Amino acid sequence: MDCRHIQFRDRRSQIDLHQLQELFGLAAFWAKDRRVEDLAIALDQSDPVISAWDGNRLIGFARASSDRVYRATIWDVVVHPDYQGAGLGRKLVQTVISHPHVNRVERVYLMTTHQQSFYEKIGFETNSSTTMVLFNQPIALPNPALPVELECDVS
Repeated sequence: MDCRHIQFRDRRSQIDLHQLQELFGLAAFWAKDRRVEDLAIALDQSDPVISAWDGNRLIGFARASSDRVYRATIWDVVVHPDYQGAGLGRKLVQTVISHPHVNRVERVYLMTTHQQSFYEKIGFETNSSTTMVLFNQPIALPNPALPVELECDVS
């Protein structure tokens, strides 16, 4: 596939959230149910946000969050099925890694379910010693009209 006409952009404001939602639905089993409202929040809290375009069609996406010194995490790398295998995923990840908010951090993390070999080709290593997850549940807030007593164990 000739991809010379594909454009990569780093402006989140240029991303059509409905196209992004559609792209996730086509190419990301782990993100099929994402809501446009939540995507807007995620993009707003991410930097860099990299997208790939074939004309006005969003065909690839990746984003990261970073403290810009110690840690960064790459999120949501996705390429439209019609464009997979052409190197666009690699280019998305490399563009994120080379971004000034990511390129100086000590460690760059990412999570993947089935694509370990893809990321290993880019230079990522399996690291089973640092991965933990908390499946966060909504916290039931106490009734503000009731006094709250805390018991502290200071022993």
